[in-house]
Formats: sequence, C-alpha cells, structure tokens
Amino acid sequence: MVQQAVQGAPATYAKEMERLSAKESLLLAFKDSGGFEALVTGKTTDVQRIDVNERIIGLERLSPAPRPTTSPFLEGRWNFEWFGFGSPGLLAARLILARFPTTLANLTKMDVLIKDGYANITANIKLLNSIENKLSLLTKLSVEGPMRMKEEYVEGTFETPTVIEETVPDQLKGALGQAASSVQQLPLPIRDAISSGLKIPLTGTFQRLFMISYLDEEIMIIRSTDGVAEVLTRLDVPPTMVDSMSEYES
Repeated sequence: MVQQAVQGAPATYAKEMERLSAKESLLLAFKDSGGFEALVTGKTTDVQRIDVNERIIGLERLSPAPRPTTSPFLEGRWNFEWFGFGSPGLLAARLILARFPTTLANLTKMDVLIKDGYANITANIKLLNSIENKLSLLTKLSVEGPMRMKEEYVEGTFETPTVIEETVPDQLKGALGQAASSVQQLPLPIRDAISSGLKIPLTGTFQRLFMISYLDEEIMIIRSTDGVAEVLTRLDVPPTMVDSMSEYES
C-alpha cells in the first residue's frame, strides 16, 4: 500500500502538469488564430479551426471536475473565446454584424454572468468607433445531470447606447447634441424607459441542452447536442479562491 501511494503521487503530478500544459496550448492557439475578432468576422482559417479543435479535445479528456454542473467553479463571469460552427453564440454574433457594415460596427466581446441558476449573456458593440451599445440575453439554467444542463431564454434587453464624446467625429457632434437635447425634453416616464433599455420577453421561445465537457477555475468548455464546442475563460476570481483569501485575511 505504501508503494502504491508513492507511485500514485508522481502520476498525479504528471497528469496535472499535462493538464496545465494543455490549457496553455489552447490559449496560445486562440491567440494564433486571431482571437475573438477574427472568429466573429469569419477570418479564422480552416487550419486554425482544426488546430484549436484538436487542443480543445485534448483538454477535455483532462477535466478535473467530475460533476461540473454542480461545481462551485460554474458561477461567475466568463468571457467567450471560441465558438464552433452552428454555435448559438457565433450565429448571434454574425447576425448582429450582418446588420451593420464592418466599417460602422464592431462586436468587441461577449461575456456571460452565471449566478443562482441564471445566465446573463452580454454582447458589446461599438458603432462608428464612438457609440457603445450592449445587447443582453437572460436565460434560465437547469441541471439535467452531472455534465448536462438545459438553457431556456427568458428576456432580451437592448441597452441605451453610450456615446464616447472624445471619439465622435466633428461632423456628427451637432447631430448627437440635438438628439441628447431632444431626449431630455421627453416626459420623465419615457426618459426612464429609454434609460433602462428595451426589454423583449422571450419565455417559451427557445431552449437547448448542452454538456459541460471541461471546467476548472479558469476555463469552461461547453458542447451542444450537435457536438459544437464553445470555450469560455473566467473574468473574475473563482469562489473557492475568494473563500481562501477571506480565511487568510481573517
């Protein structure tokens, strides 16, 4: 038994080093492929997609979470790094960009906040390099098994655009000033409605099943029923790390 324990420790260490190396390799593959912008604009090549997908598969087999759907690592704010073809995230991103010429609009990032059984997905769009706008989608998450979850759309929100005044072209400053003045003259209830954004009820419109094939404190990999992969990286501090820091400080 002692001999087995001694042999087990190096094996565990070697597997952990393999997992960390696979994570680093995947993140480098994202960077080499052009990142989020190249992905949503269709500039990622077939070779780059294959390279990324090979590394995704390599990392999935090393997942440290046996029950990711109930793991404390699941909750938090995540950034979308990768969408496969057919992914709802990629389809939504390209639908947004299809409505605006690339010279006028850029989808700068997409992230999601997962908390208390809900996911709030936010797409950040910049128009004319001067106006920032956010589109949000609230969904309800239900645990269907150790790795499987169901997602149901609840509500969509078009938030009020924010103007970056220092980047506004001179020829547009007059028009934007008039628009801001007109908004201020509206009745208070209407102004409040505009400031809170346009909300669209979506309950009962769409749902999907997906599997969490990999989860740790930094990376999450999701696969749809068609096997299409989405990769997210954490934007905040994992809950377990927060707990550890609190214990240390106390």
